[in-house]
Amino acid sequence: MKVTFKEIGLHNYEECATLKVGDEQAEFISPNWESLLEVHYEVEGDRYPLAIYDGGKMIGFLMYVFYPADEDYPLDSWWVERFMIDKAYQGRGYGKASLKSFFSYFKSKFGDIELRIATDSANNPAIRLYEHMGFVKTGEIAAGEEVLHISLED
Repeated sequence: MKVTFKEIGLHNYEECATLKVGDEQAEFISPNWESLLEVHYEVEGDRYPLAIYDGGKMIGFLMYVFYPADEDYPLDSWWVERFMIDKAYQGRGYGKASLKSFFSYFKSKFGDIELRIATDSANNPAIRLYEHMGFVKTGEIAAGEEVLHISLED
C-alpha cells in the first residue's frame, strides 16, 4: 500500500464525485460533489481538496481548510474538513495510512502546527480512528460537531 495525494482538477473530479461511503456512514459525511462545489463557492475559509490514491486507483478524498477566527470558532485554525475512504476500500487500513501520509504532507507544507477535525459525536468509528491516530477531544463543539485536535510536532 502506497498512499499518495493528488489535487482535484479536470482530470479526476468526476471520479472523486462517484466515491461513496457505506450506507451506515452516509449521515455523517457530505457527498464529495458537495465538497467540490464548496471549494469554488464558499467564501469563508481556504479549501484544499485532495484525492487519495493507492498506486493509480483513487480510493478516497480529503479536504483541508484554513479558517480565521470567527463567532463559530475563536481561533485561527487548520481543519481536516472532509475525509472519506470509498466503501470498496474500507477495512483495509487505508484510513490510518491516509491520515499518516496526510500528516507528513501537511507538515512539509506548514511545519509544526496544530490540526483540527470534527465529527458527529455518534460517529464512533471515526472518533476511534482519529483518537488512534493521535487526535484528542477538546471538549469543544463547532457547527454541532465534536472537535478533536492533534499537534504535528516531532
